[in-house]
Amino acid sequence: MKLSQKEINWLLEEKYPSVTSGQVRSKNSGVNPEFFRDIKRLKEGEPLDYVIGFVKFLDCKIDLSKKPLIPRPETEFWTEKVIQEIGTKKVKCLDIFAGSGCIGVAVLNKSKNVKLDFGEKEKKFCEQIKINVKINRINLKRYKIINSDIFGKINGKYDFIFANPPYVAEIKIKNVQKTVLKHEPKNAVFGGKDGFLYIKKFLFEAKNHLNPDGKIYMEIDSWQKLELEKILKKEKYENWEIRKDQFGKTRYVIIKTYGTR
Repeated sequence: MKLSQKEINWLLEEKYPSVTSGQVRSKNSGVNPEFFRDIKRLKEGEPLDYVIGFVKFLDCKIDLSKKPLIPRPETEFWTEKVIQEIGTKKVKCLDIFAGSGCIGVAVLNKSKNVKLDFGEKEKKFCEQIKINVKINRINLKRYKIINSDIFGKINGKYDFIFANPPYVAEIKIKNVQKTVLKHEPKNAVFGGKDGFLYIKKFLFEAKNHLNPDGKIYMEIDSWQKLELEKILKKEKYENWEIRKDQFGKTRYVIIKTYGTR
């Protein structure tokens, strides 16, 4: 794999900021061997964000040492919309399918009156969330991390629920980048044969965990709009709006509390 100069420069600037001045040295002599190992990792196709070890997400530093799903710009886009809507309100939120915790961490960081629960089924990603709330200096009293398979161990009700479920259809695996297939957690990417396995389970229960006038923000794949609307009607949701991302693709849905207009 041929590396672009942009990738090399990013690695130098983010992880080895002193290499260009000749200061990245091993204890013996010469350039730190870690730098060359990282270059090798990049050549073998490992995502740059994993090699650097973190990614920026709405001014938050999101550590990736446990190899969660890498936060995407599309997710950052709608998370910013959430933050704008919340403003200074005192609300309770749930970041479910939390992974790295990037959504919840950003909301807690930007919206100072929020209290938030993280829901995540993988224990190693629960540890990842612990790292990220600590890095971003989130007060311990403002959040809770719940090791839960969807709503299995979640009993509360919330004003906002944020969900980025695994939604890529296995039948569309040919469209998935090879680096994603090789390096990112498949159980955070694929949502069953048709991509709706976790979406259906989530929507079946989510309405029971919303306060009056509560909202769900959920990320979806760009082609899922029509089938998603059928599921929403089946589950008796009555108010929703499907929106596009910054690239003009259908990307997320906003759902209001069951039965309200």
